[in-house]
Amino acid sequence: MTLPEVETLAREAHATQTDKAGRPYTEHLREVAEGVRARGGSDEQTAAAWLHDAVEDDALSEEWLRAAPLTQRTKDIVLALTKREGETPEAYAQRILATPGALLVKEADLASNADPARLALLDEPTRARLTRKYATMRDLLGLSAP
Repeated sequence: MTLPEVETLAREAHATQTDKAGRPYTEHLREVAEGVRARGGSDEQTAAAWLHDAVEDDALSEEWLRAAPLTQRTKDIVLALTKREGETPEAYAQRILATPGALLVKEADLASNADPARLALLDEPTRARLTRKYATMRDLLGLSAP
């Protein structure tokens, strides 16, 4: 699939979803894809950025992903970024670190999630909880503060 095809698919798959602040979820996907590009990521990583939450959010199935006309590297990154039920943050971070190309996509994801303008739209308890969660993940991944 070409990057424009992946973007269109991701936008359609997440069309009805909103983020915690009620904004269209596709804005987050765009921010992550742009963050990957800005960090020098490859087309495979950019495709993974568009799809990074698709399986986790049940927008697309894991079976679809495995059969999709995408590179194995893109598929591996998406699966590495897909949180599993009951998985510890440590195990999740280790999988990301063990998957070539996944760290850069997760870094862009965390940057979008932790954007002060985005967090400002949330109530204080949610903002504080997410700020701690994102900082913990950055630490586990060895990423410096944004």
